[in-house]
Amino acid sequence: MKVVPNTRIPDVVVIEPTVFGDERGFFMETWSKRAFAEFGIDANFVQDNHSLSSQGILRGLHYQIKHSQGKVVRVIAGEVFDIAVDLRKSSATFGQWVGEKLSAENKKMLWVPPGFAHGFYVLSESAEFTYKCTDYYMPEYERSVRWDDPELKINWPLLENKAPILSKKDQDACSLQEAEIFD
Repeated sequence: MKVVPNTRIPDVVVIEPTVFGDERGFFMETWSKRAFAEFGIDANFVQDNHSLSSQGILRGLHYQIKHSQGKVVRVIAGEVFDIAVDLRKSSATFGQWVGEKLSAENKKMLWVPPGFAHGFYVLSESAEFTYKCTDYYMPEYERSVRWDDPELKINWPLLENKAPILSKKDQDACSLQEAEIFD
């Protein structure tokens, strides 16, 4: 595995696994405590999640204000544009974001640290997305920031410039100015 250097926010890490492939298929290691610790990710993962979404769906920007989750995310089928937004008020990169195309083809993974909002937009016909989380999902602490908040200025690669398909929760998300944030 290797880390892709220099995301806009140093705490957000793009990881490219070493892929061993031949005519039979491929093999890759997606998690190694030792390798991730070498990248500065010394996390204790407690929960894995797996979602399926159709093209044009946008999920996010989600976070838990208590029991904040660090996440290693990756796509195992399809392609998404993945976003991490720094919500740590004391951070020099507060309100900034990192965006990365994750796909089954490129096999990239993204480390989204605790204290960040996370979301993704499905570019392919459908996408299967996995999350390896450092804390349990606790819906009572889940919050959402608007995907199109003008203060964030996220450059979403919307297909045909159509508005994304959102859940009710994401339609009702608050602005960054209104959001509960981390110290």
